[in-house]
Amino acid sequence: MAKPSIPITGDPAADELLVTDPLALLIGMLLDQQVPMEWAFKGPWTLRERLGGELDAGAIAAMGEDAVVEVFCAKPALHRYPAVMARRTHELCQFLVDHYDGDAGKVWRGVRSGEELYRRIRELPGYGEEKAKIFVAILAKRLGKRPAGWEEAAAPFSDDVPRSVADVGSPEALVKVREFKKAQKAAKRSKADAPATA
Repeated sequence: MAKPSIPITGDPAADELLVTDPLALLIGMLLDQQVPMEWAFKGPWTLRERLGGELDAGAIAAMGEDAVVEVFCAKPALHRYPAVMARRTHELCQFLVDHYDGDAGKVWRGVRSGEELYRRIRELPGYGEEKAKIFVAILAKRLGKRPAGWEEAAAPFSDDVPRSVADVGSPEALVKVREFKKAQKAAKRSKADAPATA
């Protein structure tokens, strides 16, 4: 398999962090809502810089919620909703400390079934059904972690349609994913604008 890559942030070092640091990938996916994907997935790199060059779930959990909020809200803010996302990041790190000894990679390391992998990710604070499915697809498509049944667990994000960050393997693929998302939004809008039929 080719070297794992998620070329999404426009910054090679920030992209590299996503495939080398499991906590960075989990935080990036956590932040991926109501902001462009590129911004969300650059978040872990920026957070790491602000914390002195290391992402550590135990250290973030130990900082306390207010201190994490302060880091997220420092200008330029880490997210469109920095305080909310800071609290979620703190909660995620605390969960990893409580359930996985602070080791984010343990969430998926050695998991043998897609169903179990989905269950573990779905349990993480801030991870709803769709986010958990996309994350299973990221692990399979971008990092080569493919336990039996991952396709069913990640569906529809396991297919070949360029629909999520899991499909971003090149700058061209990022453009296709963006186009897909744009088309989906437009379809939702026109559906919402359509007159109700009796």
